[in-house]
Amino acid sequence: MQPKPETFSYGEGYLTAGLALSISRGFTKGFLSKETIERVKKSSLVVKNIVEKEKPVYGINTGFGPLCTTSISKEETKILQTNILQSHSVGVGDPISNTLAKLMLILKVHALAKGFSGIRIETLERIIWHIENNAIPVVPRQGSVGASGDLAPLSHLFLPLIGLGKVDYEGETISTKQLFSKTGMDTLELGPKEGLALINGTQFIAAHSVVILEKLQHCLKHADIIGAMMLEGLQGSLKPFFEELHQLRPFKGNQHVAKRIRTLLKGSEILEDHIDCERVQDPYSLRCIPQVHGASRNAWLHLKELLEVELNSVTDNPVIIDEELTISGGNFHGQPLAMALDYAALAASELGNISDRRIYLALEGNSTGVPKLLMEDTGINSGYMILQYTSAALVSENKSFCFPASADSIPTSLGQEDHVSMGSISGRKALHIIENVEKILAIELLTAAQAFEYRKPLKSGVVLDEIHKFIRTKVAFAEKDRVFAEDIEKGVEILQNAEILKLVERIMKAHNLDWETPHFEEFETY
Repeated sequence: MQPKPETFSYGEGYLTAGLALSISRGFTKGFLSKETIERVKKSSLVVKNIVEKEKPVYGINTGFGPLCTTSISKEETKILQTNILQSHSVGVGDPISNTLAKLMLILKVHALAKGFSGIRIETLERIIWHIENNAIPVVPRQGSVGASGDLAPLSHLFLPLIGLGKVDYEGETISTKQLFSKTGMDTLELGPKEGLALINGTQFIAAHSVVILEKLQHCLKHADIIGAMMLEGLQGSLKPFFEELHQLRPFKGNQHVAKRIRTLLKGSEILEDHIDCERVQDPYSLRCIPQVHGASRNAWLHLKELLEVELNSVTDNPVIIDEELTISGGNFHGQPLAMALDYAALAASELGNISDRRIYLALEGNSTGVPKLLMEDTGINSGYMILQYTSAALVSENKSFCFPASADSIPTSLGQEDHVSMGSISGRKALHIIENVEKILAIELLTAAQAFEYRKPLKSGVVLDEIHKFIRTKVAFAEKDRVFAEDIEKGVEILQNAEILKLVERIMKAHNLDWETPHFEEFETY
């Protein structure tokens, strides 16, 4: 992945998922340029003039939703904005992670800084203070229907601006009043339109998409590597990965995965030992790795492309073009990402599904030299049998989460909002599926490493040999039963910390190996 710049101009720069994560982790600092400040001030002045002239504009001097025909007096426009944050803070359930909440803040600043929302500079600066000082609002995970903006989660996100709600600060969860006491901050008085601008938007859905993009990419990369190791352990054939085959059906993802597998297996003695065997073809879970992993990569790429549009869009309502033109539209509707997230959820689930099939295949004992259940002395020992029970349970659970949330819609706001995306649910369940896939892949990592052991003293390619050595520094070869849950935990930790991916980069560089394809940049950067 390309190194991220040290600074990012909110409202002007081109935001990607990687840049958003870099800002959230403190590697990149976001700022407001002079041009952005002037643009935001101009938009805020437009709203002020609308209020002064008492020209009816939704959400500025009218009620919300079905109350859009209710006029609000000039004197009450500020009270309206405070009230909307309170009345819409109806989220329930456990809070989302600080990572997600911080990303929501970052994405919201970038959208508001484009200057079409009537927000004040003081408000933007306060949100940026929260980002830079890691005073992260507590946001319940349930309550958004993903259409009128992520109303409930965004309302909770911005309660601290008006002195309400809770924040995670310096390692503890405290009330906003306690935060003010610690920092000397005080309540902001929201101006006209500001409350609505803060809670209209898709930042809850988009923040989930950012995290999903990174986690799913890591799963995809790990799946190729672990699949290649399993191919070696079970002495599968390299032919299904030949370039000539994939030129005849040139899907981007398939070609990319096939090249990665060929590179990982380059110079393998295990493959050479198997080259003249009588087995004509392997089971699908080995033979069709490019087609299945590749299809999931194509889904990842689709989400990435749509997410980048969303990250650099204005998803507020109404949109303030100028004093003569304000538009009440539907840019807050989460459907574009909701459908892509449901697709990504299916792609992740299938990655776990085929991984479980390879785990099962490794236990059957049908590959010469590899014992049944991956252990010599079975009977008294169960070997790796029960690890596959866990992967099967996780795969089945994932399948139950694959019904597309975006296929459902329940009218809200007394019918004013009569079609909603449920994209917030798409994001939450996609993330849950991916976290399950991390565990499934960890189990395949353990079983592949165990099968790989039985190929010694034959060597694989330099990359897989080094990866196997690394795994053995974390998890020992199993000659008899032990508490395998502890092994699984170590496997999950290896994957979540991306230790293998970092190791592969170093090995590739040291040995001048290259697996770039025509689509390398598309799949490897975000």
